[in-house]
This record gives sequence, structure tokens and C-alpha cells, in this order.
Amino acid sequence: MEMRNILYEHCSRVTSDDAAQSPSRWALAPLSHLYGFGMFARARLYAAGLLQQRALPVKVISIGNLSVGGTGKTPVVIAVANALRGKGRRVGVASRGYGRRAVQEILEVSNGRSRLSNPEQTGDEPLLIAERCPDVPVAVGADRYATGRYLLERFGIDTLVLDDGFQHLALKRDVDVVLLDATAALGNSSLLPRGRLRERLSALERASVILVTRADQAEDLAGVLKAIRRVAPALPLCVTTFNATALQKIGTPESQPPDVLKGERVVALSGIGNPDSFRRLLESLGAVVVDHCLFPDHHLYSVQDVRVVTQVAAKLRADRVVTTEKDAVKLQLLEDSTGQAAMWVVRIELTWLESWKEWERLVLQN
Repeated sequence: MEMRNILYEHCSRVTSDDAAQSPSRWALAPLSHLYGFGMFARARLYAAGLLQQRALPVKVISIGNLSVGGTGKTPVVIAVANALRGKGRRVGVASRGYGRRAVQEILEVSNGRSRLSNPEQTGDEPLLIAERCPDVPVAVGADRYATGRYLLERFGIDTLVLDDGFQHLALKRDVDVVLLDATAALGNSSLLPRGRLRERLSALERASVILVTRADQAEDLAGVLKAIRRVAPALPLCVTTFNATALQKIGTPESQPPDVLKGERVVALSGIGNPDSFRRLLESLGAVVVDHCLFPDHHLYSVQDVRVVTQVAAKLRADRVVTTEKDAVKLQLLEDSTGQAAMWVVRIELTWLESWKEWERLVLQN
């Protein structure tokens, strides 16, 4: 509760770059080296066959990244699953369901027709995937092989999409898509806990294709792409952005075009891995962000949370509160709908700026 009070009283965010300059970051260097060695050794053991890697009799496409924080995996998973479904593939999505509290080893989030609606059991991202991919079965489980096997046996899938699967080496995959956010493509090139990287940059050698996201928000896109090319000169490189397609009032079918935000005073509300990107998206639509109420990634909202945010909006005379799709799947399920009735969610879609043909050939073809 103390963290929430701090967030309520002051919603401005210290950027990751500011945090990176903290002297304590250097003290974490030995731990980062130890962590990096462990991840490198683990990958080599799988590559040598000393750790077992199991295969499923279906095409497996992994969507993952090298860093912690939001690179946009969920909208990419949604785009891939829907594109494959549109090509007639029988697609299933397997996710770990980060932050879920259900005790089942495998939990079915959607059967392709009806969905569970409890983010505490499923995690927020699988619930959003199920909502945006209405014809695709979705299941969560820590063991991605077992979860994929469940989807295969229950629904007869011929293609499995792994949400956040790059480090899940126990399951063989046919395509490894690695996302790099153009606003912080290589982070500070330091491993956890000193930096944001889960693995060394050399791990990109396992990838099939690099997907650059949020290209429109990069200050120097050409420089970003050049830096990526230095690290991974031979990998196919696709460049994308996330476009706002609509504003939808939470809990209702009411929708407006995103350009209605132009000139409006809005309070942003988010509990995601990269909140700065959400603020930049709103500003790119012409919104005047008068405050940004931040919560931890995967935060499960309470009625009190909503009441405080709406009080902030009223105090600042904001025209509306705007939140993300990931947050909206949790907010819309609260029993007291008084606060979220005034909240709006930005719907986004993945858009290709470069290399669509190569992406289609590598990822979407049989």
C-alpha cells in the first residue's frame, strides 16, 4: 500500500536511463557476470544435447526478446496468431501466464469460442490474447511442451505460437522471432541485475528473425538499425510500429477514432513493462498528458485504485483517463464500475514499415 500511495502522490517517472546512471548499478556488475555465465552455459548445454529439448509434431513459432520490460510481445503474438488463422492454420497459443496465481499446471484460457475472465488465474497477457484472437485456443503453463501437447490433443492444432518463448529452450521451435524495441534496442548492453538484458547479445545467433518494434518512436532509427546490424549482421531484420486504431470506452461497445485525443487533457493509466512508450503514443496522437498514474507491471487493480485515479483526473480537470489494452482486461472486471466507466482504452495494431514480404516468408508460410 505504501508503494501505491507514492504512485498516487507523484506519477512522474524516473526514466530507465536516469536509473542506469546510479552508482549502485556498478556494484551489481559481478552478479551480472555470474548471471550471464549461467545463461550462456545453459544455452550451450541445450545446443550440445546435454539438456533435453523436446519437439512437438506441429510448427512452433516463438515470440520473445532479450530484455526485461515491454517490447510489445503481446500485440505481436496477437498479430501472428490472427494472420496464421486467416491463412487457414489451426493455431494455438501457449503462454507462461506471468503473475498468475492458479494452482493448475495447465490452465485453459480460451477454447476458441468462450474465455475465462479471471486475470488472477490466467495472467493479464493471455487473457488479452484470448480476447483479441477469438477463434484461437489459448492455454497457460510453465512447461511449454506440456501446454503445447495439451492444445494439440484437445484442439488438433497444427501451429503453436509461444508467448515469451526465446529463453524457454526445453521446447524445439521452427521459428524464433526476437523483438527489439527501437527506443532501447540494446538497453545498456548489460545483463540482469545491472542492466535489462536476460542474455548476452550473442544469444541472437539462435534467432530466425529480428523484429524491431516502436520504430516511429526512435530518435535515430537509422542509428538503431546500424547498431543492431553490428551485433547481428546476417539476421533478417523487420521494422514495425504500433498504430492506434480506436479508442474504446471500457466495458461498453462505444468507440471513437484515436484522433479525438488531439488537444485533450488526459491522465494516462498503466501497469506495463514500458510505460514511457504508452505516454509517447498518447502524445503522438496529440493528447496533452497532464499526469501518468503508474502501477507495477501486471498489477491487479482494485476498486480503490480506480477511485484514486479518477480523483486525480477530476483534480487536474482532465477530459478523460486513457489506459492500455493489457490494463483494460483487468479494469473491466471490477465489480464497482463507477470509476472505470469514465476510462478509455487505446486499441493498437502491429504495422510493418519494412520487410513485410520477408516476414511473411519466414514466419507465416507453411
